[in-house]
Amino acid sequence: MKVAIVGAGNMGMAFAKSFIQYDLVKKEDLFLIEKNAARAEALQQEKAGVVVDTISPKIGDYDLVILSVKPQDFASLQEELKAVIQPKQVVLSIMAGISIEKIQESLNHRLVVRAMPNTPALLGMGMTAFSAAGDITLSQLKKVENLINSTGRAVFLEDESLLDAVTALSGSGPAYFFYLVKAMIEAGKEMGFEDSMAALLVKQTMLGSFHLINNAEKSLDELIKAVASKGGTTEAALKKFEEGLLAQNLKDGIFAAQKRATELSK
Repeated sequence: MKVAIVGAGNMGMAFAKSFIQYDLVKKEDLFLIEKNAARAEALQQEKAGVVVDTISPKIGDYDLVILSVKPQDFASLQEELKAVIQPKQVVLSIMAGISIEKIQESLNHRLVVRAMPNTPALLGMGMTAFSAAGDITLSQLKKVENLINSTGRAVFLEDESLLDAVTALSGSGPAYFFYLVKAMIEAGKEMGFEDSMAALLVKQTMLGSFHLINNAEKSLDELIKAVASKGGTTEAALKKFEEGLLAQNLKDGIFAAQKRATELSK
């Protein structure tokens, strides 16, 4: 496929590098539009693909156009894009909170797929959920899915409204994880460990725990119980978490993120 990416920031380039790594798109068939002149120059030096800093009719030569700009920047670009996107092109949006219908109306274009990736896509370990307009054919959808899968895992959602929940759960999820890791490392430092030792203890604990979740034939409650013996240290910590309503506060935060995603889509 020939792919144009509008907005060659971290997420746009995560997609681009995955496409190239898995030989799904050749560098000469990758068209990168980056309006930040300094970043565009850096991408040209890296020979990341065909790099330009303006939206031009050349976009019309590509099979897929990926919209990877910040949601708040879309309004200022939509007229330029509307003028160059061709009827048979598929548009894939990875902009948070902007609905398929809104993109269709803004670009006067029917073939739109909307996806919500997350930052682990930078390592090819992302989680992306996506939905598609009714005008997208199964063949077109499969081609888009193959590209998305190169960045990690992908799931298709028939109900586009669930993408706001995906934004809150897995899209923003890495930040929640980093927040908890940071709090644990800070606790370690306050206990007397040096920064590097506290970070090692917590990061390796998180890594090992992830693999236990993935490989142990036990529920999360069973895994917790296996660590938290009656009257022990872990139970003391868990009781404190419950007193502070940690689980409920975390869920409330995720619901707040979902609400904000819904607000952005209007």
